Amino acid sequence: MSDEIKITKSAIYIFGIILLIVIAGFFIFKNSKNLSNNTINNSYGETQKVVIGIKNYNYYPNTIKVEAGKPVSISLDKSVVGCYRGFTIRELGLAKYLATPEDTLEFTPTKKGTYVFACSMGMGRGTLIIE
Repeated sequence: MSDEIKITKSAIYIFGIILLIVIAGFFIFKNSKNLSNNTINNSYGETQKVVIGIKNYNYYPNTIKVEAGKPVSISLDKSVVGCYRGFTIRELGLAKYLATPEDTLEFTPTKKGTYVFACSMGMGRGTLIIE
């Protein structure tokens, strides 16, 4: 008598789904580092601290105003989950996965203007106004 292991179609599907989730997670965490070295730490002046949450499936507040030339520190509160923790401001070359409320994205804006911020998948969006 030979012992045979029967593999059902549902087991193959489940394995495939788990494999896809692992691969997607790898790419999300791999790209969670800053996309650019444009982050400037300025010890002069007071840091502008911004805490963002989630309301109605979008960042809240979704319009943020900061001053050019002063350091900015952005963090996400505990209401933010999933891909919304992958915070990006593509036009400024900034992206970081903020895993906990203690994690911050820090930079010093030098160019005035209006910029879009979004989650890593582009689902949640907002506007950063640098004055």
